[in-house]
Amino acid sequence: MKDPFPFDPAATDQILEWTARRIADGPDPKHGAQAFAALEPILGGSITADGIGGDAAFDLFTNTIVPSTRPFGHPTSLSFVASAPSRAALSFDAALGAAGIFAGNWDGGAGAIHAENQALRWIADLASWGDSAGGVFVAGGTLGNLSALHAAREWHRRIHGRRDRRAILCSSEAHSSIAAVARIMDVEVILVPADALGRMSGEAAKAHLDDHVFAIVANGGATNCGAVDDIAGLADLAAAHGLWLHVDGAYGGAALADPVIRPAFEGIEKADSLIVDPHKWLFAPYDSCALIYRDAGHGAAAHGQQAVYLDTVDKTHWNPSDYALHLTRRARGLPLWYALATHGTRAYTQAIAATREVAEEIAQGIAAIEGLDLLLGPQLTVILFRPKDMSEDAMIAWAEGHRRSGALLCLPTRWRGEMVFRLCIVNPQTDPDAVLETLKTLMP
Repeated sequence: MKDPFPFDPAATDQILEWTARRIADGPDPKHGAQAFAALEPILGGSITADGIGGDAAFDLFTNTIVPSTRPFGHPTSLSFVASAPSRAALSFDAALGAAGIFAGNWDGGAGAIHAENQALRWIADLASWGDSAGGVFVAGGTLGNLSALHAAREWHRRIHGRRDRRAILCSSEAHSSIAAVARIMDVEVILVPADALGRMSGEAAKAHLDDHVFAIVANGGATNCGAVDDIAGLADLAAAHGLWLHVDGAYGGAALADPVIRPAFEGIEKADSLIVDPHKWLFAPYDSCALIYRDAGHGAAAHGQQAVYLDTVDKTHWNPSDYALHLTRRARGLPLWYALATHGTRAYTQAIAATREVAEEIAQGIAAIEGLDLLLGPQLTVILFRPKDMSEDAMIAWAEGHRRSGALLCLPTRWRGEMVFRLCIVNPQTDPDAVLETLKTLMP
């Protein structure tokens, strides 16, 4: 039979050459999302019965698709929690795709899974968790939170023999994924008002605790304000009432590697589960979330799937499909493993500390600019500030203009009901002087 997908060496070389240049040069900060009306005349109809050929398809990718995406990996992209992947991790991600590894079970991906588990072990050690800890890399923080909280409810049912616990307790600054997870699980969310810094204390949580709660979610770096909750107090509260404590460290959990910040996470050694997104502050490419249980057995008890077609799967080794809501998966933790193995953990400590120092320098600079109010931070590496005499419409226009010019991606958010600007630094290559020069244009 004629090969329906003939191999084109020249097309492969073209892709690999472009990939190497992209990794070396990085993204163009002037790129950005385009309207449907602009994209449809070019990309619409690109799927045809006979194909348009590799050259034409790749031309669409390089000249239309990539320039129509926001370059979150650039040092000037300081909104949301941007990705800042290292060149080593990006390079390896390309090789990983070519390897085509099935990493759902040991049979398919033994070597890859063993290597991924080395990276998970490093994070577990940062949390001071023992040999029973383990987990899996999933696609993102939402899936990590969902899988952890499903395990929490199953654990509570097994331990306490009760099925009427239908509530999660968390901070008013909890990530939006917690509410989304609660809708999927059909449980209630009890919000505890955060303090002036965006933190939830054990005492505040205790006042809102009721008999329906099965889990407490602590922020390990709130997305909007960078707050780390009172994990020690929440751990004591959870232990006293037989509850599961989950730490959402999707953004901030990476700070466990910085000795200066590590004390803010006191008590995490008593938590039951933790997520950290390597594609946020651990310099890995999209998409990756490290989900770790202090006792991995609780994860397997909740998520292990049974079926006749799975009977032949080797159950004596580590099967990642047992630890989250998935079966098929790629070895998405390997780019982090490769970069850790290449550069060493000390490099990560230094890079995370460098971003903290950049954030501190920017915050000090904002405080020194007359006409700007530094409202909060840096907490971890999040800074909230506001121009004193600028309307909301003007703030939005300023942000859009500088985003399109490539000078700075700094978008508005809201804090205590007021529109403010937010910066989140996760790229050690961010230049604080350049950021502050751009922020000076906020002044009339």
